[in-house]
Amino acid sequence: MSSFATYPSLVDRAVLITGGATGIGAAFVTQFAQQGARVAFLDIDEKGAAALRAALPDTRHAPIFLRCDVTDVEALRASIAEAASRVGKISVLVNNAANDRRHRLEDTTVEEFEQSIAVNLRHQYFATQAVVPGMRELGGGSVICLGSTGWMIKNAGYPMYAMAKSAVHGLVNGLARELGKDRIRINVLVPGWVITDKQRELWLDEAGEREIQQKQCMPGYLAADDLARAALFLGADDSRMCTGHDFIVDGGWA
Repeated sequence: MSSFATYPSLVDRAVLITGGATGIGAAFVTQFAQQGARVAFLDIDEKGAAALRAALPDTRHAPIFLRCDVTDVEALRASIAEAASRVGKISVLVNNAANDRRHRLEDTTVEEFEQSIAVNLRHQYFATQAVVPGMRELGGGSVICLGSTGWMIKNAGYPMYAMAKSAVHGLVNGLARELGKDRIRINVLVPGWVITDKQRELWLDEAGEREIQQKQCMPGYLAADDLARAALFLGADDSRMCTGHDFIVDGGWA
């Protein structure tokens, strides 16, 4: 049986997670809450958020859900301010919200392009902008941006998503030195093919099963909790000298 780490530095720490109602985001909410953190999460999926909160075990602090469309920058800023008023100045930000909807180059409209950038990249920039002043007052903090191995291994089927996710790495590299002087860490957490309910329903077929067996070094499915446990490390003081880096969790695929 596996035995996983606990992080005393996360107890009572204020953590904000975007896109936290389902999938990988729900695992982030659960894992940080189980460490004793004060968690707030944003999402447009009210039904998913209610189901998550109902399923959570008792924790030191019950996670707070705020409905927010992260593509609306003013709403994002307002929700982050409200979250900070309820859980305290944000010490850990997990920029998780994204949409890997499949699309083709020849069918893309300008409106779809702008929407893809807004949900997969832009909110990461402005959420980070919103929490940095509070982190400076706290004397430090951790920003965890979600990337993807999809663009690294040249997957087809989502060029706008791949472009946005590759740009997340540029965002992190572009801010690491500027934020580092205030002891604010910023890193990219990079998932491989995480088998969530959505992935099972839409894309995990027999060919996908074979691909996992052939390309992952580790057997079995990559799970949302595997990403969440890496995020715990990046949010905790244990990673105090880690910044400007990619942390890949993909079973050895990439």
